[in-house]
Amino acid sequence: MAPKPPRAWQRMLSGRRLDLLDPTPVDIEIEDIAHGLAFVARWNGQTRGDFAYSVAEHSLLVENIHGRMFPKAPLKWKLAALLHDAPEYVIGDMISPVKAAVGSGYGDLDARLTAAIHIRFGLPATLPKTVKAQIKRADKVSAWMEAVQIAGFSESEATKIFGRPNADLIDDLDIHLRPPVDVRRDFVARHEELLCQL
Repeated sequence: MAPKPPRAWQRMLSGRRLDLLDPTPVDIEIEDIAHGLAFVARWNGQTRGDFAYSVAEHSLLVENIHGRMFPKAPLKWKLAALLHDAPEYVIGDMISPVKAAVGSGYGDLDARLTAAIHIRFGLPATLPKTVKAQIKRADKVSAWMEAVQIAGFSESEATKIFGRPNADLIDDLDIHLRPPVDVRRDFVARHEELLCQL
């Protein structure tokens, strides 16, 4: 008798059953994404404060920064910026050194989930390279801010890794750690706001 294959799906709080190896857009719900991301800690939880700095909070910041950097970007790319780490609601936030050690398997899984999420919310399965690069630039600004403000990096160390952002871009932005339920609510609200404007 052949061994039973390992389970590759996860039951979501919405009741959906998401197959991680073959995700479909119909099994994607924004409430599941927001909930998962609000409880996934960035920096492996190694941040100052009474609450973990969540991927949902990071995603809100990246979308804000992206809007500042590219104010004329179409709304769909603002939505893409908000959802740029959405697959982490089921696969977690793996820090870059661990991704490098794991190899291409993580990237393949991330790409499949990203495609399903994008299609679910009316985005192209694969973003244009220029748009992906713009979101990555905003992501690096966010990472620099996080590194300096809450993750214990010196400015020079963060600058070596992420590059120093333009001070005018971020001078009025501060990271405030909040309860996951508050971040979850704000993530869903921002998602709905962007969808309504599309």
